[in-house]
Amino acid sequence: MTTAAERRLRAVGATRTRIEGREKVTGAARYAAEFPAEDLAHGWLVLSTVAHGRITAVEDAPVLRMPGVLSVLHHGNAPRLAEGFIGLFGPDPTAEILQHDRVPHAGWPVACVLAETLEQAREAADALVVRYDTEPYDTGFRADHPGAYTVAGSAGGPGRTEKGDVEAELAASAVVVDRTYTTPEEHHNPMEPHAAMARWDGDRLDVIDSSQGAYATAQDLAALFRIDPSLVRLRSEHVGGGFGSKGQVRPHLALAVMGAQVLGRPVRVSMTRRQTFSLIGYRSPTIQHVRLGADTEGRLHAFDHTSTSATSTVKEFVEAAAGYARTMYDAPGHRTTNNVVALNVPTPTFMRAPGEAPGSFAVECALDELAELTGIDPIELRARNEPAVGPVSGLPFDVRRLLECFTEGARRFGWAGRDPRPGVRREGRWLIGTGTAASSFFTGLVPSTASATAEADGTFTVRITAADIGTGARTALTQVAADALDVPFEQVRLLIADSDFGPAFLAGGSMGTRSWSLAVIMAGRELRERLALGVDVPPEGLTVHADTETAVGALTKRERHAYGAQFAEVAVDTATGEVRVRRLLGIFAAGRIVNPLTARSQLTGGMIWGLSMALHEEAVRDARSGALANADFAGYHIAAHADVPDVEADWIDDPAPEDDPVGMKGIGEIGTVGTAAAIANAVWHATGVRHRDLPIRPDRVLDAHAGS
Repeated sequence: MTTAAERRLRAVGATRTRIEGREKVTGAARYAAEFPAEDLAHGWLVLSTVAHGRITAVEDAPVLRMPGVLSVLHHGNAPRLAEGFIGLFGPDPTAEILQHDRVPHAGWPVACVLAETLEQAREAADALVVRYDTEPYDTGFRADHPGAYTVAGSAGGPGRTEKGDVEAELAASAVVVDRTYTTPEEHHNPMEPHAAMARWDGDRLDVIDSSQGAYATAQDLAALFRIDPSLVRLRSEHVGGGFGSKGQVRPHLALAVMGAQVLGRPVRVSMTRRQTFSLIGYRSPTIQHVRLGADTEGRLHAFDHTSTSATSTVKEFVEAAAGYARTMYDAPGHRTTNNVVALNVPTPTFMRAPGEAPGSFAVECALDELAELTGIDPIELRARNEPAVGPVSGLPFDVRRLLECFTEGARRFGWAGRDPRPGVRREGRWLIGTGTAASSFFTGLVPSTASATAEADGTFTVRITAADIGTGARTALTQVAADALDVPFEQVRLLIADSDFGPAFLAGGSMGTRSWSLAVIMAGRELRERLALGVDVPPEGLTVHADTETAVGALTKRERHAYGAQFAEVAVDTATGEVRVRRLLGIFAAGRIVNPLTARSQLTGGMIWGLSMALHEEAVRDARSGALANADFAGYHIAAHADVPDVEADWIDDPAPEDDPVGMKGIGEIGTVGTAAAIANAVWHATGVRHRDLPIRPDRVLDAHAGS
């Protein structure tokens, strides 16, 4: 008979393949677009072809006569939504879908064709004629735009933070870095495009959606359609990636519910890949001005980071890139500013490592430039600028093992043997270089609920409105539950992604598994204690509920983050412009690792995302039309298998402080942070030329070396 300690070895900390893995590889796992329903109708979105203006006519009469067409929803006949709708993330542009004749940007939904089959809906949507009165539009993103302004605040914190005299400290500094870095518009592109099916059963609304947060989305739907939240059920059993794009109500979901209202039968609306480029959000482009002032020993005296991003005219969303330095690097003169420009473009949103991914590119490259100017090793420079407390908050760190990550990473990467001189290492036609950068992402904890049931057959069922968007959360939570209940892993059945299970945070901000785990732990432990008292289990089972709100509220205010050190080796051919990443290594301090197999997958996936950001991804907006010129995988380049080298991710021991009730930290985003900077720094080391604009395309490499 195994002991409790031996059982725990098989749960948290043990390598486990995904519970649902067989279903996914055999095709048995059903996603939102695959659930059957009797008498199902299909909707197809029609998007605006102009960048700004008003709809003057929706010529639906010919379309309504086409085979199978049931209805054409547009601003003149669509059900009314709640004005001033406030969702989980504030005012939401979805509340304006088909509610008026105004077109704020190219790709805005102007109609939805409902038909008996998907093919009939698509054919009719292609045939629908929509006429417009066009108006002047502005899609020109630049830092000196007359409409640029400093934001009051956002999810990334206040628009500006400042202490000390930045200008005086810069003037007194022996070494100054004053550079501008840019990142382009980037898109989520999860493998599974957005899809939803809605049906009404009397007053109750039942929805299947590709959602990162079933409970939050159900609550938003109830508010949007002015119905009792208890009458809305939303499920998202399997989600094929999200990266931030599936964390709120999107047009396809609102239109599926509208269609079900109008037809009185189930309606499914799915997006095409091209439509997702307009309707699910994206990462805004950024222009970042970084000024560093230091003494000859590399110690910072001035730090000034201003980031400008784009937002829409419908809703303000801030890509808070300047927030990265607020917890990473300190100086007597310290200022960070987030500016935005409102343009006739779709509304950006959270995208894997929002703010931190572009912010780390600028800051970590600027630090590398400072290391070059001072002649100090880049890792040593960072060590000399380790803050004692949060640079802006002044709060203590719960635990900060960034330097330990660099020490271990440098050992495994072979950093000690690196010749610091750029452009001196060559292998045939390739120039070889190495680079490094830091990584950080905050660690949050959000109230959630869970229930645990002891079944009459001796097994246990745990219910929580979590979401597994490909992260392995379903498996990790089962491991957490097994330990909390003190039973074998195989004895636990975990049910997730059903809003009827009660409030729980969404899969986002690297807070999902951490927040859900606390609720599962509390429910499991309470049930275990009851059973230890000899309570009988009735035929229907014995259930306990847990709510973590009080426990979360009791947390001490601290700077809580996961950290990492990124290392990259690149090969550059200056005759062709090719950049090949040959090695990537990331060493992380991410708290307690629940499942090494899926954790490593998340970290390496994030690093590959950073590689794609560094060398490939760039959405290009056509100034003549206001629309994207490359809204597909033919024109929007992402890293393919041939681009991905030897990628290694590992972690150091990172025990939690006593006041942390969970011990684990989020890992979904930290792998992305710093990777692009490490690659860009490696390209400089290979060639002696700095690239401050992403992506580092072949033409940019050729231009930089023209005539050399």
